[in-house]
Amino acid sequence: MNRFLKLAIVGLVASCGGGDFKAPRNLDNACAIVAERPAYLRAMKKTERRWGIPVHVQMAAIHQESKFIGDARTPHQYALGVIPIGRQSSAYGYSQALDGTWEEYVQETGNRRARRNDINDATDFMGWYMDGSSRMLGLSKWDATSQYLAYHEGRSGYARRSYLGKSWLVRVSGQVGQRAQMYRAQLVSCGKA
Repeated sequence: MNRFLKLAIVGLVASCGGGDFKAPRNLDNACAIVAERPAYLRAMKKTERRWGIPVHVQMAAIHQESKFIGDARTPHQYALGVIPIGRQSSAYGYSQALDGTWEEYVQETGNRRARRNDINDATDFMGWYMDGSSRMLGLSKWDATSQYLAYHEGRSGYARRSYLGKSWLVRVSGQVGQRAQMYRAQLVSCGKA
């Protein structure tokens, strides 16, 4: 086998490894995130055009859910502190979508090849979910705080105001809203808004 063919095979095998799911280096700077990962901005702009959810709202929600780690999972639970008994939930990927909600998304959109660890599919999922929350609950697509509460609690939980009994979640959703505004200002300043 000649050298070029060997190198091509090695390169092909190396590229098949699950992808680069590491977080961008500077999660506090939207311009740095999109400069390092231009595919993220392309995916979010496509979602914004399709579902009307602004880029900065998507970015803040993804930051909270996965810190932009494509293969993020919830931690394992342990019995007696040492015996693994499974994960806290089925949440996975950039959007931390649960199995059941992801299946609903796939069914409704017909996107049968969608993967939670693909930024395009994950942002489309978030757009689909937040658009539904806007229609069903009357939430503004620009209101990252309320959209995040509905995203975390589910639409029926949000409608029941289940978050009111979770002061930590109210605090976190406020942080998501603040981060969305920070990201928006940064994206405007670097001409990416």
